[in-house]
Amino acid sequence: MLIVLTGGGSGGHIFPLIAVAKKITTLAKERGIEDIRFLYVGPRFDEISEEVFRREGVGRAYILSSKWRRYMSPLNIIDLIKLPFAILQAIGILFWQMPDAVFSKGGYGSFPVMVASWIFFIPSRVIHESDSVPGVANRMAAPFAKRIGTAFESAALKFPVKKTAVVGMPIRDDLCGQDPKKARTFFDIVSERKVVLVMGGSQGAKKINDAIAQILLKLVSKYEVIHICGPHQYEEVKSEVAAIAGANLGGYYHPYPFLTEEIKFALTLADVVISRAGASSIFEIAACGKPSVLVPLPTAAQDHQRKNAYEYAKAGGTIVIEENNLTPNLLYSTIASVLDDPAAIAKMSSGAAAFATKNASETIAKEILQLRGVL
Repeated sequence: MLIVLTGGGSGGHIFPLIAVAKKITTLAKERGIEDIRFLYVGPRFDEISEEVFRREGVGRAYILSSKWRRYMSPLNIIDLIKLPFAILQAIGILFWQMPDAVFSKGGYGSFPVMVASWIFFIPSRVIHESDSVPGVANRMAAPFAKRIGTAFESAALKFPVKKTAVVGMPIRDDLCGQDPKKARTFFDIVSERKVVLVMGGSQGAKKINDAIAQILLKLVSKYEVIHICGPHQYEEVKSEVAAIAGANLGGYYHPYPFLTEEIKFALTLADVVISRAGASSIFEIAACGKPSVLVPLPTAAQDHQRKNAYEYAKAGGTIVIEENNLTPNLLYSTIASVLDDPAAIAKMSSGAAAFATKNASETIAKEILQLRGVL
């Protein structure tokens, strides 16, 4: 059995694809299907995502990326020209592979693959929309899908009712609840201080990084800080921290370019998480029941990060700071207001856990296999 995975843009697409792929493998093997292969078809990702695919044994077949920008740019014309070629590439790949199913996480690289799957009458064609506002690619691909799953109820309203369901966000099974001793050993944390986890996703978050650097001395005077800077900003952050704080961090600061498998240790230890408001990050934080401070990316398509953040804030699991309001002092006071108040931690943890969705990966995997006639 061959399952094609598609999506494009960032790690926010990769990890849900892998989560569903693992559930498909488990369910298929329970029914005696041992030969299960996965092939990613879409634009080339960054090296982090490539490494995840290699580790999980997912094959790759690349096509041109064609991204539509919501502002005037000559690149829109170039990408519009590239789109039919990307569709032809996807048609060629699917013709030779003829998969049993196609699962799309959206993003600008997924549309050509969904068109090709429809042309070849692939029996199982499933889309998942992560954000509270559906992306352009998923809205365009919706007519070619058999089923559509969404993480947010507001997104489901934008798709055909008969083939759409709110299923939550597929996340990794082992993301939460790791052995704290093992996690502390990984990060070389020996104190019993509360832990601040800062993460900006695979792309990093410069505004958050800069604010953290400015308040780092105050933070490490009270807390442990695990800082995932982003691979392209890691060296810059280290230089900035060295200039501001020097060597006066006492071993309480733990910077990393990015964490893939090890993020489960960081989330296990975290008492509060500082993050952008991508849907994958929100649902991972919620699944672990962690209080958070979200700083939405203001340039995100259709302002979806801000809408994601405020949708989540309704549950009481997070505090939202708009980027144009973000100052080092405000960020520090917000972190302290959470960590220094046990009642606030308990309330936000409860709100996060209530918002979290369980079994989304399994729900999607079952639907993919049912459409193929396996279940």
